[in-house]
Amino acid sequence: MSEFVICIDNESNPASLIVGKVYRRLSDAKAKTQGMLRIIDEDTSEPDGYLYSSSMFVPIELPKVAEQALMTAGD
Repeated sequence: MSEFVICIDNESNPASLIVGKVYRRLSDAKAKTQGMLRIIDEDTSEPDGYLYSSSMFVPIELPKVAEQALMTAGD
């Protein structure tokens, strides 16, 4: 799965997620087995991200320059 995803549903977490926004997905094998994704969301105080249902996101492929920009955003 891509390292980046787009939120397609924020109904259960409108304060934490924005529909149409690109989010970084962190690797979490246990979460994946439970249908969840670990996402760095709007609450950047948690560097390990939060768990959300994978149905709330779709994976996307970005150009390398966009990936690099998103990876360094917030540093």
